[in-house]
Amino acid sequence: MEDTTIFKISNKIKEIRKEKGITIQEVADRAGVSKGLISQIENNRTIPSLLVLINIINALNIDLNEFFKDFNSELDSGPVVVRKKDTYSPFEKESAIGFHYKRIFTSAMDSSTMDIVLLELLPDAQRPMVETEAYEYKYIISGQVEYIFNDQKISLEEGDSIFFNGRLSHTPRNVGSEKAVMLIVYFFENKK
Repeated sequence: MEDTTIFKISNKIKEIRKEKGITIQEVADRAGVSKGLISQIENNRTIPSLLVLINIINALNIDLNEFFKDFNSELDSGPVVVRKKDTYSPFEKESAIGFHYKRIFTSAMDSSTMDIVLLELLPDAQRPMVETEAYEYKYIISGQVEYIFNDQKISLEEGDSIFFNGRLSHTPRNVGSEKAVMLIVYFFENKK
């Protein structure tokens, strides 16, 4: 798949569901999957199988051709890829207040998909603990962040980084008085 296709799919599912006023639970019931799986797919935390994706599209009452009509290929970028900051794509994840994500670059490789994201974390930002179907690398560009896991809290500041299995329940918390900025790289393993 093209580098950003899986993320376009996730965003389009959420967009169509909201436009049609369908709840996550309704989509899950119609597609024969759990509400949690739909939420994870919409928030780029897991990649659906082809059968699940088709069931979700059918649950949204939209034709497959209609769903994929805007998925045109970009020209071959060659060995060097440049992304200007004004082309970063803002997106939302689950119930997160004060979390401002911008997708910088996504690329599918032989055995994984890499997603590079910029996160601005406001001082009063909050969200529940989450799990992701990816390994996660976080680099603190500015500010002070505490990474909370079930059994530990890790303090990070400008220049520090952390790498962990996103399947561990986690959430960041801005512990400073200014906005914190993090560069995030997600490594999703492609299932065979």
